[in-house]
Amino acid sequence: MRKPTNWPATVLIALGSLFILFPLYMTVSIALKNPEEMAKSIFSPPTGLHFSNFARAIEATGFFHALANSAVITVVSVVCILLTNSLVSYAIARNMNRRFFKLLYLYFVSAMFIPFQIIMLPVVKVTTDLGMNNIPGLIMLYIVYGLPFNVFVYVGYIRSVPIELEEAARVDGTSTWGTFWRIIFPLLAPISATVVILSSLSTWNDFLLPLILLAEPTQYTLPLVQYVFQGQFSTDYNLAFASYLLALLPMVVVYLFLQKWIINGITQGAVKA
Repeated sequence: MRKPTNWPATVLIALGSLFILFPLYMTVSIALKNPEEMAKSIFSPPTGLHFSNFARAIEATGFFHALANSAVITVVSVVCILLTNSLVSYAIARNMNRRFFKLLYLYFVSAMFIPFQIIMLPVVKVTTDLGMNNIPGLIMLYIVYGLPFNVFVYVGYIRSVPIELEEAARVDGTSTWGTFWRIIFPLLAPISATVVILSSLSTWNDFLLPLILLAEPTQYTLPLVQYVFQGQFSTDYNLAFASYLLALLPMVVVYLFLQKWIINGITQGAVKA
């Protein structure tokens, strides 16, 4: 028999979809309008497609240079996070019966509850003194700041992997290093996909850390470029929203293609053997 429609849930889902889609509609609509259309109505759809707004935004912000900076920072950070965080998590997960590793796990996880604003000024001071107020220093901080959450999800997932697989590898003469890379790491594909996607989104969209750390304008990322040119765009919303849409588009495309891995990976990472 057909189940009756759950109207309260349906209404909530519809409202939630509206709250998500309406800002996106406004962004696209304003980016494609000209100032004359904006003066008539901000909510109406554009009567013409003014793609010249995007060309002007690209030129005004140095979009491709900032895009290259964001891409380099994101790719290098995510690769290093994937390799180092998984190794740390493996060492902790297989030694949780030892007091040191148990305390180390709790230490990493507790860092998730410390707001970045509390340590912001000391971080700026230390990185500046060490000459790390640049892209390599920013990448290093992303790797370190990714540890708490990534250790939390990796450890939960690794503990669900049967240890008998590693014991069989040792019997065959495989070292601990070889066991991890040949057996354990390939099995971490679902949770690694989750880590890659979430780390990519957070690194690409991060604004505060580049703002306080990067000293040279030539090293600015896309979110930071939007902020720097905000004053210039304040009287030309069409140009501003075209710029925002350009910065938003790459991660939206990535998320649309890979979103199923996020829920799948987090769900499996929450299960312990």
